[in-house]
Amino acid sequence: MKFYCAPMEGLTGYIYRNAHATFFNHVDKYFTPFIATTQHGKFTTRELHDILPEHNQGLVVIPQILSNNAEDFMTTVTQLKAFGYEEVNLNLGCPSGTVVSKNKGSGFLAEKEALDQFLEEIFSKAITKISIKTRIGKERPEEFEELIHIFNKYPLEELIIHPRVQKDYYRNTPNWESFSTGVQLSNNSVGYNGDIFTAQRYELFAKQFPSVDTIMLGRGLVANPGLISDIKDNITLDKQLLKAFHDKIYEDYQEVLSGERNVLFKMKENWFYMIHMFSNADRYAKKIKKSQRLRDYEEAVTELFKEQEIVEGAGVFSNSTVRR
Repeated sequence: MKFYCAPMEGLTGYIYRNAHATFFNHVDKYFTPFIATTQHGKFTTRELHDILPEHNQGLVVIPQILSNNAEDFMTTVTQLKAFGYEEVNLNLGCPSGTVVSKNKGSGFLAEKEALDQFLEEIFSKAITKISIKTRIGKERPEEFEELIHIFNKYPLEELIIHPRVQKDYYRNTPNWESFSTGVQLSNNSVGYNGDIFTAQRYELFAKQFPSVDTIMLGRGLVANPGLISDIKDNITLDKQLLKAFHDKIYEDYQEVLSGERNVLFKMKENWFYMIHMFSNADRYAKKIKKSQRLRDYEEAVTELFKEQEIVEGAGVFSNSTVRR
């Protein structure tokens, strides 16, 4: 099985990727948070730092692109090619309202004729491999069969399917029946993404879909950075290893970010997920969330690691409360 790290805006940038690879070296590909194409074709400072080769040494990194304009897409691909990237990923999965309202991300799935034309143009000019990460539709799962027929026209590097529709966001259960349709009908290699939070859930998936050899992990991997070790080798996440991983991210953010507030924001984003690995963690979660100074944050985290234990098989949280 190949394991990918999903692109999660604000979380899985190069600081996170490098720390994760240092302590949990099981990811086959890391996908960057999406790069939104523009007419002028310039990267933001954040995007540029995230894709610089010197920030991703020793990692297999795939830039993800958010676009519905073929010319802008190819401009961005040309720039990424100059940095040495041989594969890009098209984002057809983002459910954010601000993205969807512009007919991008999973909003583009509702514009099937335009999507087909877009794909025809970018594949006719392709200078890199192109993979796609998609949802199964905007409104209804029944949309997916038509989308698969569109995708089948093109030589995708792979098709990574998150089997929810846009309006689900991250609520409800991933639609494995629609995913099965994708596996059966796709001419391209298929990978899976969606709610693999524990080794037990992975085993259930693998039993039901034995032909699928690629899984992309997002929220489950951020909650439990050692999830792949648990899946592959039955190794439960070690608290001291998690602490070392945390400390590395924390130190590196302090080196590149200006001001305590920005560092705290980044770390609180991570703890929104990682806190679910601990027993009786509500009090510590509140202290971390309320921290306004690094000193207060460090005190809360030190207490958490000292006083609480990681729960075997943890990392599951309610989709109704998740933000991503």
